[in-house]
Amino acid sequence: MRGTYWPWIAGLLFFIGLLMHQVPLLLVALLLLLVRGITILWERYSLTRIEFQRRLSTRRAFFGEEVVLELDIANRKPLPLPWLEIDEEIPQDVTLLTGNTSRSHRPSRVYLTILFSLGWYHRVRRRYRLLCEHRGCFTFGPTQIRSGDLFGFSRQQMDIKQVDRLTVYPRILPVVQPGIPSKQPLGDIRIKRYIFQDPILTRGVREYQFGDSLKRIHWKTSARLGRLQTRVFEPTTSIDMGIFLDVRTVPPPEWGRVPQLQELGIIAAASIANHAMSSGYRVGLYINQLRQFTGERIRIAPSQHSEQLVHILEALAQVHSSAENVPAARFVALESRNLPWGSTILVITAVPTEALLATLLRMKRAGRSVALVQVGGSQTLLRRDGLPAYCVPAEVPWRELDTITLQGMRQ
Repeated sequence: MRGTYWPWIAGLLFFIGLLMHQVPLLLVALLLLLVRGITILWERYSLTRIEFQRRLSTRRAFFGEEVVLELDIANRKPLPLPWLEIDEEIPQDVTLLTGNTSRSHRPSRVYLTILFSLGWYHRVRRRYRLLCEHRGCFTFGPTQIRSGDLFGFSRQQMDIKQVDRLTVYPRILPVVQPGIPSKQPLGDIRIKRYIFQDPILTRGVREYQFGDSLKRIHWKTSARLGRLQTRVFEPTTSIDMGIFLDVRTVPPPEWGRVPQLQELGIIAAASIANHAMSSGYRVGLYINQLRQFTGERIRIAPSQHSEQLVHILEALAQVHSSAENVPAARFVALESRNLPWGSTILVITAVPTEALLATLLRMKRAGRSVALVQVGGSQTLLRRDGLPAYCVPAEVPWRELDTITLQGMRQ
């Protein structure tokens, strides 16, 4: 007995009660009309002036840390709600320590379902502990809120599209290099205190000389003086390192992903970046994949800024399982052009293809400082022709690692 049938049934009972002079039938008819009125009231106003707010204790966390999810809902009207149900969509990869979840129709998502009553002008706040056991950039929401009358005859739903994001950084482990002196970070890739010119710090201008790069010409001063003037930069002993992470874990032309190798490569990139920055490098990061939400290519220019490591970790957190990426050989050849000539180019990959090895050897013969780190490979790399190469073993699951071990590879 739902909807428009109620008034007709109540009217019929009332008419029969009048004809037969049956007071109980009249009372039942009046009770049905009263119930229908209350149902209409809840159906129309149950979700009116309902306020919902979601809060995370932090928007950035490291692997293994706990985060508190707080859900706050308030009823800003004099009509009490006998029941109110909330379905909060949360990522499956973030472990819920308190509360229960159910499957969602979307992959890698689950529902956190809450059911309670809410009085007039009343507020309910629920807190849930989350354990960050996976690296990534996770979305909380959207949210569905449902309510209705006491008898369950009517139900209303409100969708809240607002989402919140939690970034979980990858693990950072100590870098161990057996047989390599500690004063020589990454073996052959050591800090050499050569003097370069920092293009950010301009000391002045001078007359143009044959061979000066057109990029260094100060056009405004040249136009004012009527002759070409070249910028003069401050000298610096800082050296850049560009870390190139290849997200492919299966040799072409096959498609797929080996999660152990991908996570191992990400941990290696984060650990080496932290190790290199503490050793005095200006570190940048380049990944042959698009950012998860913006669709931009992941490229971070080398810098020694205090927030540089945070930017690198955020970029590594956004690496996902999509198969859409650029071949590593072409990617390294294109992006390395933006690095100063004295920079160190470090490539981390699980599948060192012949094209990638040929690209690195060609750059090495041209005088550039290059090295290769293979994750999950053996200690033998064929046809490397003197290319500095290292191996990160994958015998131990990445969750159980306590160090990143760089083993020198033999030919």
